[in-house]
Amino acid sequence: QVQLIESGGALVQPGDSLRVSCVGSGYTFMQYFGWFRQAPGKEREFVAAVSWSNDPWYGDPAKGRFTIARDNAKNTVYLNMNRLKPEDTGVYYCAGNSGSGSITDVGSYDYWGQGTQVTVSS
Repeated sequence: QVQLIESGGALVQPGDSLRVSCVGSGYTFMQYFGWFRQAPGKEREFVAAVSWSNDPWYGDPAKGRFTIARDNAKNTVYLNMNRLKPEDTGVYYCAGNSGSGSITDVGSYDYWGQGTQVTVSS
């Protein structure tokens, strides 16, 4: 049974940096990991994804400010977020894709964590 557990969410001030992490278990290979976020009253949106070989993709909210990386030996994927803005507030979800569909689409991911709350506020 695949499990993804996020951690690292916090209340931070605008301009701060934060790293959220996701530890996976119950699988031998996961082609892609993605990070999505969901703000209250809004749909879940794509933030970033990374391939097995650490090739990254970024959604518009993340470009130039966020960095995604994975450590396959530790079954962990990280999202480093810099220059955080209030509009970055939301629940951040880690998701696993076995290798099919568009990596920017929620529906392409087979496995999801429970999420970690990130709040950016002064």
